[in-house]
Amino acid sequence: MTALAGVDQALWDIKGKRARMPVYQLLGGRTRQGALAYTHASGRDFAEVEDAARRAIERGFKAVRAQVAIPGLEGTYGTPGRKSSEATAGRVAQQAGLPATELFEPAPYLRTVPKLFEHLRAKLGEEVELLHDVHERLSPIEAARLARDLEPYHLFFLEDPLRPEDKQGFRLIREHSTTPIAMGELFNSLWDGLPLISQQLIDYIRCDLDHVGGITAARKIAALAEFYQVKTAWHGPGDIAPPTHAANVHVDISIPNFGIQEMVFFPDVAREALPGGPVFKDGYMNVDDTPGLGTDVNEEAAKKYPYKRSYLPTARRKDGSVQDW
Repeated sequence: MTALAGVDQALWDIKGKRARMPVYQLLGGRTRQGALAYTHASGRDFAEVEDAARRAIERGFKAVRAQVAIPGLEGTYGTPGRKSSEATAGRVAQQAGLPATELFEPAPYLRTVPKLFEHLRAKLGEEVELLHDVHERLSPIEAARLARDLEPYHLFFLEDPLRPEDKQGFRLIREHSTTPIAMGELFNSLWDGLPLISQQLIDYIRCDLDHVGGITAARKIAALAEFYQVKTAWHGPGDIAPPTHAANVHVDISIPNFGIQEMVFFPDVAREALPGGPVFKDGYMNVDDTPGLGTDVNEEAAKKYPYKRSYLPTARRKDGSVQDW
């Protein structure tokens, strides 16, 4: 499906260039002037997360996803590793050339995360939207508890609380909490999110266009979700390339039920090899009227950066048993 997604996005890009139109025009034109974006703020303690969030707000963001290290657990997902406040556990793994091992335990996690958002709301106020990614690590009853405990802090959404196979578990969360739920970055087809959408067990569908079939599939998912008052929040991490981030935004600004868009800032080497793509200003991502996706491939520049083997981390419990990462 990922290969099909690449072909699909390339065909939309070619069609736009031949028609001398941006892809969003091929999709029906603008429904909004820009796509509300969020970025990531992480830290080893509450103060570090707060500082990262303030930097994001100063940069113009109106929404921030917050992750914090859990006391007693080494290298919690999305947070800095022990040796550097600048490198997440994923980056540490890549630099080492082998998978890093993170520790996870639900009890301290469930105690810590609500306290983080209590701190952030007290320090940052109610104007900034706050989000959090569970990364599919909890059981249904644990996720229900977390969603309930986070209600006072009015999250924009709680992301990926359960593993993607456990569709029925989302009903338990709904029965216990009004915290909005987002799910979908691990879905691999049009059909994976259908039960969650049609039963209104989630509020945001956040598929990865590279995994579900590209722009064509995303349009179908968004159209289905609109019937059930579910909004989009496409996956936008640093390990997908600028052309897919551009595809995200072309879809975002052309559909009626857009919610929010995850984004990252790419390093100069990525911009050199893959010039163009969305721009960020005052909290919103946007694309201009360049034909196609508005991105290109500089093959000569890309040759300077050959592929290097790398891994995402693995995760275990303290007793050594395997844990979903």
